[in-house]
Amino acid sequence: MTRDQVAQRDGTNGELTKAQQEREELPATPLTPAQAFDALYTFCAPALVRQTYLLTGRRELARESVERAFQLAWQRWPEVALDRDPAGWVRIMAYEYALSPWHRLRPRHRTPEPLLADPSDRALMAVLLKLPPPQRRTLLLYDGVGLDLPETAAETEASTPATAYRLMNARAAITARLPDLADPSDLHERLALLASAQRLGAAQPPAVRTGSERRARFWTRAAIAFTVTLIGTTALTLRTAPTHYEPPVPPGAEVQGVPAKVGPGSLSEEEMSLREKLRESAGSGPERMAPLVR
Repeated sequence: MTRDQVAQRDGTNGELTKAQQEREELPATPLTPAQAFDALYTFCAPALVRQTYLLTGRRELARESVERAFQLAWQRWPEVALDRDPAGWVRIMAYEYALSPWHRLRPRHRTPEPLLADPSDRALMAVLLKLPPPQRRTLLLYDGVGLDLPETAAETEASTPATAYRLMNARAAITARLPDLADPSDLHERLALLASAQRLGAAQPPAVRTGSERRARFWTRAAIAFTVTLIGTTALTLRTAPTHYEPPVPPGAEVQGVPAKVGPGSLSEEEMSLREKLRESAGSGPERMAPLVR
């Protein structure tokens, strides 16, 4: 629609109204970092939670992975805001956290997830979870998210031939168990339906930002406490450590022929007679000298 047509519709003679002129003169207000983060989270988080659920098969882990990824994005927001693909940056962090092998050691992740209501959904999820994690991630990015092969290879940090090989193996494994999903378009539709059938909600953006700031403060205080402890330990070591070399005391050598140490006991008859004899002859005889009393 031209300006003349707009003017005729608004009843003006080709001139903009005062409100329109002020609107055109005012520059677009830039978004604050919090507003930009909230917009990215609102746009990406719901779909990303569903994708991560297909990657792990666990609802709580999917939500936790997405929240951790966005918390990390808020901590590095200047870097993420200037990234060529902020949504891809967050997706990489969420997938890396979700596929971490350390989750197997957590008690709450050892309990099985509730079974899906639809038998076809249960069969597809069982096949997905039996795939090796690299193949599962490649299949989800290519047939689920819709990335092309070079983008999938770059995001999974693999070469294009290796990514194509993983994709073909994943599709072959799914086709062997579910022949009706041999067509990639049917597989893409089934993955979307499987993810959408689950009630997977995401936290609100302010809560994610608050959690990120709280986590950053915690680790900052922990790093400061560790540094202070390390400095105190080093100072104590310097204070109590010896200033010169002290050679170690050599171990004692065993001496042969020394009679065993015996405690005092009662005298025998021979010893008592000898003692009496010595007492009687103590003051006389050439062998002894008596003290001179003055």
